[in-house]
Amino acid sequence: MQSSRSPALVVPDAITEGDINKGSRRAAWTAALGPTARQAVARDGAVFLRQSLSTPCLSAVRKAEGIWIEDMDGRRIMDFHGNSVHHIGYGHPRLKAALARQMDELPFAPRRFTCDPAMELAEKLSALAPWPGGAKVLFAPGGSEAVEMALKLARIATGRFKTVSFWDAFHGAGLGASSLGGEQLFRGHGPLLTGTEHVAPFACYRCPYGFPGRGVPDLSRCAMACATITEYTLDKQGDVAALVAEPMRAVPTIAPAGFWPRMRNACDRQGSLMIFDEITTGLGKTGSFFAHAHEDTLPDMLVLGKALGGGMLPLAALLVRPDLDVADAIAIGHYTHEKNPLLARAGLTTLQIIEEEGLVDNAARLGAYAMERLMEMRQRHPIIGDVRGRGLLIGVELTRTDGSPALDAAEEMLYRCLTAGLSFKLTMGSVLTLSPPLTLTRVDLDQALSILEECLAGLDCYHTNPPKG
Repeated sequence: MQSSRSPALVVPDAITEGDINKGSRRAAWTAALGPTARQAVARDGAVFLRQSLSTPCLSAVRKAEGIWIEDMDGRRIMDFHGNSVHHIGYGHPRLKAALARQMDELPFAPRRFTCDPAMELAEKLSALAPWPGGAKVLFAPGGSEAVEMALKLARIATGRFKTVSFWDAFHGAGLGASSLGGEQLFRGHGPLLTGTEHVAPFACYRCPYGFPGRGVPDLSRCAMACATITEYTLDKQGDVAALVAEPMRAVPTIAPAGFWPRMRNACDRQGSLMIFDEITTGLGKTGSFFAHAHEDTLPDMLVLGKALGGGMLPLAALLVRPDLDVADAIAIGHYTHEKNPLLARAGLTTLQIIEEEGLVDNAARLGAYAMERLMEMRQRHPIIGDVRGRGLLIGVELTRTDGSPALDAAEEMLYRCLTAGLSFKLTMGSVLTLSPPLTLTRVDLDQALSILEECLAGLDCYHTNPPKG
């Protein structure tokens, strides 16, 4: 049966936070794989449903350890992507040992019963929570589900159903999370939740269509204009349950000083809750345990995930102010693995490793060093239009002379670096997003930055003389 899909659902590759990379370079990369990896990619494609961002795969992995992944042909690659799950590196020996012990002691607990690991993890997260009274906690199998639990709780607590969130943001792949999110790749499948209002993000200054002749915009003025739009929307709607946002966009982009306090005040005026999604940016990635700690702004709810499972098991958590414990008459999560002792042990051990190995401080220290080196690199390579980030979440944006995104050059960089042994995420078509494990060493960071600069050689011509089309 022929598909009746509307052409309007065909989304340009360049405008997404994810790296689709299905152009001619992807075909050349696949053709250059060794026979074992190439056969595995073909085998994978034969059985998995095709979808943007993940299938077809780049290659096939046979080993993951520390900051390294190794494909089936033996090629080792430094993973500065990791889907943001590998804060403690791959296969941390302490986590493997803890999970082995837990499997022997108690591998599963039905959700009608509690268990020590689940209580210990909840108590630990409550102690780390930013509110003076700690937090009430609920676990979920993934970040998308945790975001949707927050949405349900906001509806119950406020008696309202509307939300305000930002275009381009990603909050998960579920129907509710996709409705909150602003990425078209996750919204092109029919009607979404009603009442999910969207506003222009503080990171909207780059556009895949460029802005020839208009020069490079004042980024702070642009972001604060977005703050005004958000305030206006909250005030005019007047019945919004929650503002849902990432305190730092995973692109990455940082809001200017004063942005989030304005959003907090706007929520307070209207009785709306503020939900911060730190699924990607939390747990030390930005050089602070919570990403919002940089912003002098306290949310009402906080969503964690990805790295919480230690890069081994799927786990997310919703943390809320204790006075928001108001959903006892309805189920907002009730997942089969809600209090799974194995998942809880993964989360608890991961938090212990982050604390006891000083990984938050390491992220802050190495992040500052990486920013310094990249700023120096920018002086030598005019194609680097911007370097920004916090901790070990850093973006290197490639631009043309007029400030518009250097899309072709960025895709070329991705495949050059992969070939040289460095993996990262290509975001919004032109941002090389570097997100290594917090266990990174100075030696490994220097090696990665050297690969980056070596691969930049010859690409500066894209800055002033970009290829036609």
